[in-house]
Order: sequence, then C-alpha cells, then structure tokens
Amino acid sequence: MQKKTALFSRRQGLAILAGAGLGISLPAASQVNSPQSAITTPLARKLRIFIPANPGGGWDQTGRTLGAALIDSGATGEVEYINQGGKGGTVGLATYVKDFSDDPNTLLISGVVMLGALARQSKPSYDLRDIQPLARLFNDYLLVVVAGNSQVKTMRDLGDRLRDKTTDTPIAGGSAGGIDHIFAGGLVRVAKGKPEGLNYQPFPGGVEVVEALVSGKAIAGISGYSEFNDDIASGKLRAIGVSSKRAMFGIPAVREFGLDVEMANWRAVMTGKNVAKPRRREMEAALAHALAHNTWQKALKANRWSSAWLPGDDFASFMEIENATTRLMLYLLKLRASA
Repeated sequence: MQKKTALFSRRQGLAILAGAGLGISLPAASQVNSPQSAITTPLARKLRIFIPANPGGGWDQTGRTLGAALIDSGATGEVEYINQGGKGGTVGLATYVKDFSDDPNTLLISGVVMLGALARQSKPSYDLRDIQPLARLFNDYLLVVVAGNSQVKTMRDLGDRLRDKTTDTPIAGGSAGGIDHIFAGGLVRVAKGKPEGLNYQPFPGGVEVVEALVSGKAIAGISGYSEFNDDIASGKLRAIGVSSKRAMFGIPAVREFGLDVEMANWRAVMTGKNVAKPRRREMEAALAHALAHNTWQKALKANRWSSAWLPGDDFASFMEIENATTRLMLYLLKLRASA
C-alpha cells in the first residue's frame, strides 16, 4: 500500500546477492542520479494522478507528495487524485488501462509491489505490457516492527521464533506477493525456518498492519518507515530492524543479527500504453523538475526515502529485470501463484 544462507542483497530494488545457488545482479547503482531538469511551459493545466491503493498508504503518500511537487514547481496548476485499492494495485491497474491508456495527463503510481501481485496471478487481466514506465522515483527501506509491549525484543528473538515456530509467528505487511511478503519469506529462510510455513497476513495499508500488531493478531509487521513513524514515536510500536545494509534511523540492520537479508522498496510513475513518445519525454522532464523542487526534497528527508531517479529506457530495462527477479523469488520462497 498500499517487505539464508545469504539470500538477498543490493542497494536498490529487489535483489539477490548470493546463496542457495543464486547469483542475480541488477543494473549498476551508478544509474541512480539526482533529477535535474527545467521546463519552460507547464505540462498541463490540470493533471490526474491515479493511485491504485487506498488512501493513507505508501503509494497514496507518494502520489499526493508528487502532486504537491508538480504544482509547486509550476508543472501544473491543479492535480486530481483517484484512489482505487485492491490486490496489490492490480485492480487499479485494470481500471487505469481501460480508462486512461490514451490520456496524456493521467499518471499512474506503481512500484515493486505491483510486480509481485501480478506474478501471483496465473492469468491477470492486464499486466506491465499494458502500460509504459516513465521513471523510478525513490527507494524505501523496510522496517520490522513489533507492538510496544511485545516480548520480542530484537531481530534475534524474532529469528528464533521464525525458526522454531514459523506458523505460530504471524507477520503482517502489504499485499500478497509484494516486497513485504517476499522480505518476510526471506527472513524465514535465513532463520532456517520453513518458508512453506510462513504465516503472512496481507493488508491494504499500514494502518491495518498497525492494528494487527496492537491487537495481537500479528507478532511482527513489515512496511516502510513513513507508515510506522508516528506509532513508533508514540510508543505504540517498536522498531527492531531495518532492511538496509547498515543501521539507519537509529535502528539496527536486520543482517546485524545474523539474518542476511537486504531489500529496498521502490516507487515509480507510469503512463498509458498509447501515450506518444514525445509526450512521455515531456512528462519525464516535468517529473525531473518537480523532484528537484524543495517540496519533494523535504518529503524525501521527512519520510526517509532515498532518491533513486531513473527515467525512460533505463527504467524500462530495470523493470524487466525486476519482474524476472520477483517471479524467481516468489518461486524460491514457495509464495505460490494464486488461481
């Protein structure tokens, strides 16, 4: 919504470093650049941002922050937001493809979660071939959290539970097949538990994940920093690990506890399949201009997002590799496709 024998590791996107007979790498980190562009005329008087998730989650936050930056940077005078959640963004994707494939003024928020949701469907009505990638925006490292009064004090405690009581250790997170789900499966594997016994509870947004933790329905939760920040500050939740290579936000890295898993969630913007190339280039320029604006830069800092600007053909190539990697991970972690 909107997280082994050394299984995953890489600075950006979904990746696998080594172990379990795997050796897959993604485009070089040098492809991550700061957006720099100038526009001489507004992209449109009014833009729409289609958010295939419920209000309040990570994709919603991304879309509305981007909309504010587009307005403040002069790329548009007004933004209309459309929310439609369900099935990891695939319900909204279907609506977007049907209603906005020819619309040069309606952007679609997306990310790695959508790749996982599509991979879990044996015959999705629409998929990535029905849209066009515009740009990757940022990476968002995942937090592992527990209720403030939980007996699980560290990632080592959680790893022990996942090893000895896999099925009795429910983990709450975003949509089935998304990065939260894959990260949870990776934790089970590196803890030497049974991936097929993973008790994963998918929710459409961070609010529901917090409720599951506070009510005791879940032992641990996985999502981005921005979705848990307020509840951590209030003491309702306690962060015990972050999915980065090293400690961040004053929180130890998961791998410091012998659980060698590293991932980053990425978020992106797409457009309709029938939008012409010259218009796509105008959109990319407007996005770069908006992301360089102070409105966006402040949001990056406040939400602990890591800039990962990657536009155009480079992003399209990245998406192809991410899609293949996601499908492989769902198979290896026994997160089987739904009917």
